[in-house]
Amino acid sequence: MENNNCGQIKISNEVVSTIAWIAALEVEGVESSQSIADKLLKNNGVKIQLEEEVVTVDIMVVVKFGFAIPDVAFKVQENVKNAVETMTGLDVSQVNIHVQGVSFKKDKEEAKKN
Repeated sequence: MENNNCGQIKISNEVVSTIAWIAALEVEGVESSQSIADKLLKNNGVKIQLEEEVVTVDIMVVVKFGFAIPDVAFKVQENVKNAVETMTGLDVSQVNIHVQGVSFKKDKEEAKKN
């Protein structure tokens, strides 16, 4: 929450969560990992912990087959941290990546064509 001469600015956890999720999806090698529970809860596999003006982000991702998991996870951390800090002005202390699986979608689609 930020105070200025006109009043307070409070950014909801849902806004921070959305920013983080979009930033994660921008990274090459990340597949949408929305489960039915995530869709119902509308959290996109992102958990935000906001204490004062410091944010901790936990994000669940699925990595596309053929991409190095550590490289993709590091890029997601960087992109999420930069996006959240730039758009909200909040400090991001941690971006914890939880790799939930590997996606073979492309291979399945190519097999269907053959």
